[in-house]
Amino acid sequence: MSNNKQKLKKCVKCQLPETYETIEFDKSGTCNICESSKKKENIDWEKRKLLLDRIIEENRGKYAYDCIIPFSGGKDSVFQVNYLMREYKIKPLLVRFNHGFIRKTIQENVNKVLKKLGVDFIDFTPNWKIVKKVMLESFKRKTDFCWHCHTGIYSYPIRLALMHKVPLIFYGEPQAEFNTYYDYNTDAEGIDLENEERFNMIRTLGITAEDMHGMIDTPEDPVDKRDLIPYTFPDIKELEDLKYMPVALGSFIPWDHHKNTEIIKKELGWKIDELEGVPSKINQHGEKIECFMQGTRDYIKFLKRGYSRVSQINSLNVRNKRMSPDEAKQINEKYDGRKPPSLDIFLEYVGLSEQEFNEIVDRTVIPPHEPNYKSNEIAPKTWDFDQWYREDNKEK
Repeated sequence: MSNNKQKLKKCVKCQLPETYETIEFDKSGTCNICESSKKKENIDWEKRKLLLDRIIEENRGKYAYDCIIPFSGGKDSVFQVNYLMREYKIKPLLVRFNHGFIRKTIQENVNKVLKKLGVDFIDFTPNWKIVKKVMLESFKRKTDFCWHCHTGIYSYPIRLALMHKVPLIFYGEPQAEFNTYYDYNTDAEGIDLENEERFNMIRTLGITAEDMHGMIDTPEDPVDKRDLIPYTFPDIKELEDLKYMPVALGSFIPWDHHKNTEIIKKELGWKIDELEGVPSKINQHGEKIECFMQGTRDYIKFLKRGYSRVSQINSLNVRNKRMSPDEAKQINEKYDGRKPPSLDIFLEYVGLSEQEFNEIVDRTVIPPHEPNYKSNEIAPKTWDFDQWYREDNKEK
């Protein structure tokens, strides 16, 4: 664990620290993310639902599909599909950008949902050799190896929408739950839009696909520019001609992770799973269980900023009145920042030693946090750890 946890100023309510992205505190010590989240209590959800009704009807039956739904098989995308199909009897096209780290339970959930609901599904898996290159490059430059996920998950479904001439695209939870780049009152009529502005501000980490090609293309190991197309936002003129509308379902209906999960468990038999580094007792709604590299991503965040997935989950629990700030503080101090067993797998993928990994992370640590690389407890392996793909093909 970090040896300076008490040095970080934290929100008196949700316990997120001063190193959290976009965070600010008022005179009482409450953070702006808590204040932003409170705004949803004043939204006229009946009016928003009528707006959703109108948008659905304006797009029903006019195209090959009524809408496109980005779909991982995780709790949010499954809830989206289930809600829209049950409530509106629409015909959607589900599109998954497969990042390469899909876990067994999630794939079983996907198969179950597709069969129970009866829906068309496109599963796109990008070139693994390119994925490894961009993982290493984005980690070295931004200490975030998920560039291919951030860009591909959001751009590829929009590309499919353009390909199939389907304007309406449904994403899930609004960004206002997690940061203050946007809040619940942003955009026309308060609707959260997953557009080019947001893609460039949040998803790319400041690295365009063209930039990335220049970084990974070498005379010794050339990279075809076309391999970066899945990570590129489509031509905006073509999208405007299509009158594309990429919206968050959470802009139209109240979004509650716990309630949503209970609905899909009951109606579809969706199953939760363990999340590396996070005690199951606080992740009963199945947060981030679709990716077996999530534990390493959260560990990097802890080393850089002094908090991890445990704190993020508990901040939502506090805001939604499922946990007190004191309870969150105790659990965060006990479990935050444990070293994940998946770190060894990641290092195999990108060809780094743990010392090299630590040196790269150390360059981007956010003050006043000071990581202690030697004192972090190792998290237990999840039940499916030995099934995860190993780059060196060794038996573990």
